[in-house]
Amino acid sequence: MTKDKSGDKSANDTHYANLRRAHRDARRERGEIPTPRQDKRKKMPADWKPQALAPEQVLLYGLHTVRAAIDNPERKIVRLSVTQNAAARLDLGDLSALPFPTEIVTPQDLDGILGPDAIHQGVMLETRPLPHRRLEALRDCPLILVLDQVTDPHNVGAIMRSAVAFDAGALVTTMRHSPTRSGVLAKSASGALELIPYIQITNLADAIDELHKLGFLTIGLDSEGPEPLESTFTGNRIALVLGSEGKGLRQKTRQTVKALARLDMPGAIKSLNVSNAAAIAMYAARQFLKI
Repeated sequence: MTKDKSGDKSANDTHYANLRRAHRDARRERGEIPTPRQDKRKKMPADWKPQALAPEQVLLYGLHTVRAAIDNPERKIVRLSVTQNAAARLDLGDLSALPFPTEIVTPQDLDGILGPDAIHQGVMLETRPLPHRRLEALRDCPLILVLDQVTDPHNVGAIMRSAVAFDAGALVTTMRHSPTRSGVLAKSASGALELIPYIQITNLADAIDELHKLGFLTIGLDSEGPEPLESTFTGNRIALVLGSEGKGLRQKTRQTVKALARLDMPGAIKSLNVSNAAAIAMYAARQFLKI
């Protein structure tokens, strides 16, 4: 008797379809691909402009981002705006019992506030900014990341996720030419913004000098660096410094760090996206530190 394999084939097709759907949903959650819009959703006016926010007003959106913010005791929450469907997915229970004001809204309501391109997934949280941290609070951290004018919030969000994965103590960047601690950055970080200090400083060279005083070895990543990254590691505190997309490290930064190093790659392409380079560099640093 010949065994009918049609059932097995159908089960396999369903299994792989579920895997593809889960991968696609995860990418949408991180803001890497857009969420398809239903035809019944109203199109935004061509002249739509974001509302002006007060200095202490932060808008977060996306399921993972909002869930992490709600769970963060350092977040001061002003108001939660959520659709019925998103409230169920967040598993918030009785909304009237939450310790902050909550309102039920439609997806169109959030579109009108956040704009047509925001992948809000039916939820928006108005909060106050997280407390500011100072560099001196990092004196006991074995590993931190420093960004030299990395402007793309998607890249910074991806770096932030990797930094949390490798237990880096902080992400240090400049106040100018870097994304704010809100919006696209928070969505791209997918909750990581709540788990690692994001320290914005005025002058990067001065900040690097302060890190030297705190005992950090600062290493600037450069595709033309004079030696491989692994051979520059010494001591028990490392600050990895990465430059902006395309331009790399600024000349002043190159002159201020203690060492310049490259990631040796055997293939034809010798440079990586800054978020990929950050992840590889943190892995190498952790292997050296063994902490």
